[in-house]
Amino acid sequence: MPVHSPEAIAQEKRRYLQVFFWLALLTALEIAIIYAPIPHRAIVLMLIVLAGTKAALVALYFMHLAVERRTLGYIALTPAFLCVLFLFALMPDLGGITRLLTHAEPTAAAHAPAHH
Repeated sequence: MPVHSPEAIAQEKRRYLQVFFWLALLTALEIAIIYAPIPHRAIVLMLIVLAGTKAALVALYFMHLAVERRTLGYIALTPAFLCVLFLFALMPDLGGITRLLTHAEPTAAAHAPAHH
């Protein structure tokens, strides 16, 4: 087990505090964006980018992927890549389901009077 110098430990603590600061700042930015008077699609896109940035910071520094081998990084990024791929692959289906639901005829139960 390697012994770390006090300087290396202090540098590592500073790095963790810097990452914590950026995570807190990005979280505050996410909260501010929610209340911003901008279109909802822009809000969603910005929140996705900020969440991805925060996830990358956590993976790189708290999960120590920044100092790991490249292969381990590929293994960690594969599920994220697949998630984005599947999201875009299934998006046309979601649009079709939404159109079906919004243009569907009301059912008879929706017109029936409520019994007390």
